[in-house]
Amino acid sequence: MTQRSAFVLQVRPDKVDEYIEAHLSVWPEMLAALREAGIRNYTIFRNGNEMFGYFESDDLKSAAAYMEEQEVNATWQDAMAELLEARVPGAGPPMLEEIFRLD
Repeated sequence: MTQRSAFVLQVRPDKVDEYIEAHLSVWPEMLAALREAGIRNYTIFRNGNEMFGYFESDDLKSAAAYMEEQEVNATWQDAMAELLEARVPGAGPPMLEEIFRLD
């Protein structure tokens, strides 16, 4: 069964343009790691300096564990940490609680 995951991040107001630019050209190695982790339908939406992310996986726990082990993920998180109000943990940002689903 597909598992859905969503999160919210706060980007520093003066770094929003840099955050958007980084996501227009995500490193190929990072994209490959996400795919190898089984992550798909990964989308980020913006509201001011607040980013809402959504993705799907068949096993979110395994996907998070895989990403936490990837060097490219650590390097990406280091680069993004300078743009965010709070650093994202290696296993990914805290997930939002799902309260409604229409299938």
